[in-house]
Formats: sequence, structure tokens, C-alpha cells
Amino acid sequence: MGTSFVIVGANGRMGRTLCDLIGQEPDLSLVGAVDTPEHVADVSLRMVGKCPVSDSLENLLARVPKESVIIDFTSPAVSMASARLACAKHFPLVIGTTGLTREQISELESLATTNPLFWSSNMSIGINAIRKILPDLAQALGADYDMEIMEIHHRHKKDSPSGTALTLGKTLAEARGWDIDKVRCSKRDGIIGERKDEEIGIQALRGGDVVGVHTVYFMGPGERIEITHHAHSRENFARGAIRAGIWLTEQKPGKLYSVADMLS
Repeated sequence: MGTSFVIVGANGRMGRTLCDLIGQEPDLSLVGAVDTPEHVADVSLRMVGKCPVSDSLENLLARVPKESVIIDFTSPAVSMASARLACAKHFPLVIGTTGLTREQISELESLATTNPLFWSSNMSIGINAIRKILPDLAQALGADYDMEIMEIHHRHKKDSPSGTALTLGKTLAEARGWDIDKVRCSKRDGIIGERKDEEIGIQALRGGDVVGVHTVYFMGPGERIEITHHAHSRENFARGAIRAGIWLTEQKPGKLYSVADMLS
């Protein structure tokens, strides 16, 4: 038996991609689509004969199979509301939303003790493979190598730096025994003095329709190492989220799962 999905934010860029990909797979079922009242008519036109559409996740969940997986790539506030409702109604939930605060992530961790929850700032398998090797590089190269991150996204992205860049920065900071909130530098302007030894620059560029580019720099005496990941389409992230949803149906509550858990 295949996996059934409910997509929150079905009219968004990621929502449309998810709906299209699920519809192409014979072993997957799209059983519900949710969006805001002003967009639900557009979603309904696209979903004629495919699945129920609603502006209320709570109302929709009463009409879908209990084993359905919810996927939410919307905004922090909406995703948190989805998480609370999913846990109350006992539906597994995959969140791909970025820009969550520490307090919101802490709440997700608490909710995950009673219901299967999955959250990642980036669903790309490639990005998460890079995350796995960064601590080894940071430790092998040592303190003589400064670490910086640059990210590029489309002009419509609302949060900055990207959630992925912050996650990569946190990975680097932990490898050096630092607190990312204390060493992150995302603004350099004017006469600011020399770069600090304990600092990780995380800078953002915005423009056009760039899906996502992240580069990690290790800059040392006489050489520079660059690791760059280019996301060519949103399908990369959507496929990762679908894979996470299928995987999540076989997991028990107990922790807030991530791509790292899925890969291991």
C-alpha cells in the first residue's frame, strides 16, 4: 500500500511542486490540499477530480485517511499551527519551513515526543552530505583557516540568511566548540577593524529566480577551499520531503527527526 499525503501551502512554489510530483507516482496518493482563503480557489481549479481542497487543515484532516502524512513548506507561524494540530490529531508531519526561532524549534522537539515529526531547513541529500563532512574539515584544517558562508536565493525569499546557511554555520561552529549566535557575522560595513579569530561570516545575496546556492569557504595561509552546492530546481527539495514522509510513517515518536536521521 502506498503513502498518502496532505500538502499545506499547496499554491506556493514548493506546494505546487510537491502536488505535481506526488501525482506522478503510482505508489503515492495526494489526498488533500490546503491554502489560504484567497488562494484556495486557484488550488481547487488545479485539483479538480484529484483531491479535496480546503482553507482549513483541521477540517480537511477529518476527510482523509488517518495514516496520511502532512507536508508543510509555508511560514513559521503556519507550520507551528500545523504541528500542534498534527500532534493533536495524530498525523505524521514533515516541515521544510525555514526561519524558525529557537523557541519554535524547542516546541517542535517537545511535540515530537508524542507524535512523529520531521523538520529540516534543507531537504537536499547533497546539502546534508556536505554537513556530514564539514566537522572533519574544520577540525583537520584548524584555527589557521577562517570559515565563511555565502548563500544566494531568488528575490522573493523572505528570510535572511537562509535556514540552510545558518544550519551550515552552526555545524562549523560546533566543530570548533563555538556558539553560532556569538560568532556569526552577517553584516560588514564601514571601518569595522580586522576579522576576529572566532567569527563565521554568513552573507546573503538576493535576485532573479535563483533556487539556491550555498558556498562554504575555508581560507587559510596560501590557499582557499570552497565547497559549493547548487540547487537547480525545487524538485530536489520536494523529492527529499516526500522521501522523508514515506520514511516517517515507519518511525515512532520520541525526537524531532531530520534528514541526518533518515540517511543514517
